[in-house]
Amino acid sequence: MENNYRNIGKIVSSFGLKGELILQHHLGKMISPGKISVIFLEQNKNELLPFFLHSARTKSDQELYIKLEGIDNKETASKFLRHEVWMKQEDLNLHALKNKPIAWVGYHLLDEGKDLGEVLEVIEQPHQVLCRLEIQMREVLIPVNEETLDKIDHAGKRLLLSLPEGLLEVYLG
Repeated sequence: MENNYRNIGKIVSSFGLKGELILQHHLGKMISPGKISVIFLEQNKNELLPFFLHSARTKSDQELYIKLEGIDNKETASKFLRHEVWMKQEDLNLHALKNKPIAWVGYHLLDEGKDLGEVLEVIEQPHQVLCRLEIQMREVLIPVNEETLDKIDHAGKRLLLSLPEGLLEVYLG
């Protein structure tokens, strides 16, 4: 996937008879759904297709009702269930709260002052967040939780961490 697209969630359900969908997202509760004009749905692995929004409204802090142009019934809408939803990075910056983990893509991780690299992807789990980065041409998943996160420097786009001993060696040998 190109670096200028970010995963924001997935389609979890259809709603009603006129083709509305429920998007479970990681954007935070302060988004303005009416300002989202286009999303990208993953049709096949590494293949994104743009879909324009006819309308969007808040369901909860983590869910939106969305109506896509050209989808007018429940049967057509059901074809999109469980599809990953992506947004262009520049659009995401307009909608995501900076304190939400999804906004950390592009930040640098520092462990005890040592720059480990740039966050390529954020994977949110119930009790922690995993930041995917590449170190020495290997994929590394770094847990960010209450125990490892010391400080977030939004101005410098850095996450200051104290990682457990041996964590990096698991990946780097």
